[in-house]
Amino acid sequence: MATFSQSSLDKGSDITKSFSQSTIDKGSDMIQDFLCSTCEEKKLDKMADFFCESCVKFYCGECVNMHNKLFTKHTPYGRETMKKWPVAKKVEDFLLKCDVHKEESLKMYCDDHSELCCTNCAFLKHRLCQKVTLISDKVKGQSTDLQKLSVSIKSVLEEIKKLQDNQEASIQYVQSSFDEQLHTIQNTRQKINSALDTIEQKTLQEMKDTLTKLQASSKSDVDKCIRLRDELKQLRDAIQDISDKSKLELSFIAIRKCKDKIQQSETFLKENSLQAKVSITFQPNHEIIQYLSKLSGLGQIEHSTQTLMGQGNPNKVITVQGKSEHNVKISSDSKKCSIIAICVLPDRKVLVVDNSNANVKLLDQQYQVVSHWSGTGRPLGMCEITSSEVAVTVNGPDTNTHEVQFITVNNRQLVMGKKLQFQHTCSGIAFHQEDLYITSNTALYMYTLSGIFVSKMYEDTSDDLTVGRCAVSPTGDKLYITNNSKHKVRILARDGSVLFTFTDPALAWPFGVNVTPFGQVLVCGGFSNFYIIQLDSEGRRKLATLATEKGDPLSVCYNRHTACIIVGIGRNNSIQVFKAQ
Repeated sequence: MATFSQSSLDKGSDITKSFSQSTIDKGSDMIQDFLCSTCEEKKLDKMADFFCESCVKFYCGECVNMHNKLFTKHTPYGRETMKKWPVAKKVEDFLLKCDVHKEESLKMYCDDHSELCCTNCAFLKHRLCQKVTLISDKVKGQSTDLQKLSVSIKSVLEEIKKLQDNQEASIQYVQSSFDEQLHTIQNTRQKINSALDTIEQKTLQEMKDTLTKLQASSKSDVDKCIRLRDELKQLRDAIQDISDKSKLELSFIAIRKCKDKIQQSETFLKENSLQAKVSITFQPNHEIIQYLSKLSGLGQIEHSTQTLMGQGNPNKVITVQGKSEHNVKISSDSKKCSIIAICVLPDRKVLVVDNSNANVKLLDQQYQVVSHWSGTGRPLGMCEITSSEVAVTVNGPDTNTHEVQFITVNNRQLVMGKKLQFQHTCSGIAFHQEDLYITSNTALYMYTLSGIFVSKMYEDTSDDLTVGRCAVSPTGDKLYITNNSKHKVRILARDGSVLFTFTDPALAWPFGVNVTPFGQVLVCGGFSNFYIIQLDSEGRRKLATLATEKGDPLSVCYNRHTACIIVGIGRNNSIQVFKAQ
């Protein structure tokens, strides 16, 4: 491991200004990067790919060639050996900063209180403590296990994200229930004459007050989740940056900060272990006309709290008990619909991707189209990102355009968000815990939510449609991809390795794949005659054939709110909804 003396760091003062602006300033992931020192002198911002310990400078791919010619005995370290690069100054400043006195650096440690201290903390809070020592003395002879802390942070981050998602879903759900019950209020009001205007206003105000009160409670938890996640992410990125760099003081500080923050997070998670879903209902008084003069409102405003169900049995066989069809064609559609992707949001709204007409449609709880968005390219896949946001893969109109378009549902309208550009075809898409999975028909890629490439997880170039749709298990430990060309479904581990390949004599042209919140795996396939089958969670065997119908199946999605399976069909203006249990 490369080490740096104080003199060499002083010599390389340019390093401290060669960092690109860290997103730590924005309270998000602390992604530190470095600028080429030579390019920066020319007022050019170019990312560095190498670090020379002898020069104490960073170089891009072009500048390192000249450097190597001039300094033949120097050995620059590339990005594959970044552990030998210096600790970023912003990371060091972040870890050294006192949480109480922001302008002070941490220099001491109080054993009595197990707290890190700056000089102000030591004087104001710990001057009567028996054992306050310098951190430089405290770390002598102590070992650090930053990797274990990183794993702990990842685990807590996942739990906080789950809680945040549930609370955000609760906000959407209570808003949706409010909207529904508002219609009930209005229908009840129509039976009463104009003399009830004052009473109606009192009831509506009470309902709105209830909504505000309920949402405020969940919003507080969401805000705390966001804060804890941001702080944990900063700590996680910091300890990854200083790992294997023999920075004992920083490592000790990181340990203390991580443990304190993890303890805060775990306490918060324990206090919120029972995740609740709150809804508002309006119970009309049917005798209101008869007893109008005695009443002070149109009815009673109530809210009920239901504990959310936990992880179910992923191998419980689903049974189908009936089917209905719902027309999703709109007046602007020039062709028959081909519903190639489906998403069900926590507030029970349904989004469908119509590939034939190049649009995305928003359906209400009765599967009626209430809004739509039309793009210039052809949309192919869709997945849920948050309780009100989805990501849609789009290709074209030219052959070089491959995008992921983010869409937010806001008050029954589709609002366009950010757009990510890619160099490969974007077909299927799935999302889990900040990881974005995109298929290209022959490969599966992993990206961050901001579009940063992570890895090519899996590839099969034996045919044209070997990696089609993709889905991820609720825990994120398995990925399911359809191989349309070879009539297979592959189950991958988190690292992209193939765990199992499902084949069946009856399995033909598998296209859509979906995993229910309980981990049940649904696949639709066939040509002219389509089927829906359920696999076990390992993908080793078929548990059941749930339905067999006419048509070309393109997508399947389980609606957890109504216990229904929604199927999209090629060249058909209707979606099919199967009642399940």
